Amino acid sequence: MQLETYISDLLYRYECVVVPEFGAFLTQRVPAKVNAETHMFYPPKKALSFNEQIQQNDGLLAHYIADVEKIPYETALLKIQKRVSAIKSYLVAGETIVFKNIGDLILNEEGKVIFEPSTHLNYLTDAFGLHQMVSPTIAREVHKQDTQAVEKVVPIAVTSERRKARPYLRYAAAAVLALAATGFIGSKYYVNQIETHNQIAQENANIQLENKIQEATFVIDNPLPAVSLTVTKPVGNYHIIAGAFRVEENCDKIVNELKALGFNARKIGVNKYGLHQVVYDSYENRLDALKALKNIRQNNNSEAWLLVKQLD
Repeated sequence: MQLETYISDLLYRYECVVVPEFGAFLTQRVPAKVNAETHMFYPPKKALSFNEQIQQNDGLLAHYIADVEKIPYETALLKIQKRVSAIKSYLVAGETIVFKNIGDLILNEEGKVIFEPSTHLNYLTDAFGLHQMVSPTIAREVHKQDTQAVEKVVPIAVTSERRKARPYLRYAAAAVLALAATGFIGSKYYVNQIETHNQIAQENANIQLENKIQEATFVIDNPLPAVSLTVTKPVGNYHIIAGAFRVEENCDKIVNELKALGFNARKIGVNKYGLHQVVYDSYENRLDALKALKNIRQNNNSEAWLLVKQLD
């Protein structure tokens, strides 16, 4: 079984893919950046890492393999365990495990797994089609030197010759200024008249409106009681999945049972396999979701798992 193929598929959609009894592959969004020295532009991406401490099965990988290979969940889990045992034996023997498009795994002298991520694939779907590139240096100094050279070839000379005075131009300019001043004064007077008219009309309208409100005021002897509605919109992209059902009526039953236990349970729609999904709760913070998932697995449902998805 090509375990790395299934892990790679899930890394596009999830931030954490746990391989039971082995470790978890994690992704973190990294913004675009530029190297000022090499002029290399890097698009945004998902940075890969590996955490050997997270080994508890969350059901995500096994469920995905079962859906793809059309096998029972327990069979998929056994295939994962068999593959993990082989990987561990290879690591102990000093071999390097190569997960295509994910990275290389090897044991250090202390027996810890060292992970070297691959850079051949970008798991951030928002950056699809974007590649790193080099931008050539913009030589602005060359243009400055060219300008200076032109100035030396074609110098600008200022002659001392004075133009003949034309007195009639001075009189024409004075007439234009006088007309402009007169027009400005007349325009200002007209605008002031309009503003005064609008202010008076506005005051009259306010008085008439106040009179009509007073005339229409009435008293209700038996006022109806106020009704207060509290609507809470579920928020968060981290959802703890309680189960997925082919028949929607089964979802309603599970939702009622979970609400009776104190969970903020609800249906979040149909997945791509046509199954209706029910969640214990949704969270905005990933750490809060993982903490709640751990508590649910210990006290309520060991098969609960975390879905990272932005709902409509």
